Amino acid sequence: MNFFDSHAHYNDERFIENRDELIKKMYDDEITNIVCAGYSLKSSEDAVNFTKKYHHMFATCGISPNDINDNVEKELEELEKIAKDSKCVAIGEIGLDYHWNKENKEVQKKVFIEQIKMADRLDLPIVIHTREAVMDTIEILKEHCPKNKGVFHCCPLNQELIKEGLKLGFYISFSGNVTFKNAKSAGCIELVPMDRILIETDSPYLAPEPHRGETNTSLFVKYVAMKIAEVKNISLADVAELTKNNAKRIFKIEEWY
Repeated sequence: MNFFDSHAHYNDERFIENRDELIKKMYDDEITNIVCAGYSLKSSEDAVNFTKKYHHMFATCGISPNDINDNVEKELEELEKIAKDSKCVAIGEIGLDYHWNKENKEVQKKVFIEQIKMADRLDLPIVIHTREAVMDTIEILKEHCPKNKGVFHCCPLNQELIKEGLKLGFYISFSGNVTFKNAKSAGCIELVPMDRILIETDSPYLAPEPHRGETNTSLFVKYVAMKIAEVKNISLADVAELTKNNAKRIFKIEEWY
């Protein structure tokens, strides 16, 4: 079996000391593709640079709602230059976060829309981060839906969000939170057809059970796949194959692997 971790942050400082060792181990342990997600100008640049070193890694470039600063207009200009790299497969993670940032909602919306337009200019899908902002996220996507659609990363376990996202043509990416004991994950997983599901770790965050509380890595993406296999009543091998193909389809990376 080969697994595709569609969203991880190996540009996080927690991986500085053991990144090379970890990524080699992952490839040897059936994690054959990883998308390293940018969330700021610097982390996006790092993600693209990593793809030159690790042949099975791809990048996304974006400024998340939690990384917007006073220099964001200039940073967006620089980001678009970086995102033209051939191994940048999406603009993201981008979106709205009203959990950590409630005071700058209008700025978040503006930056989100600007990056959707950037994705269209570059002919790329988007990767969405949304937290406690379901209605505003959906409203923006209905009005400014990117032509290449995209992915709801670490999708909140909100059935209305999932239904609306699917209607708009988006993929739904599940992470370690679907394995948590009190998570209402089964109903959410059941809603999503297998040709629209991705799996991810969001490393180093959200380690799944039985590793909750540890530093997450792509090695743990299998636990997310196992939960989906359980709910869908299909084999783990089928989940691995289908989600890998889904990721390659939305990110248009057939030519590399």
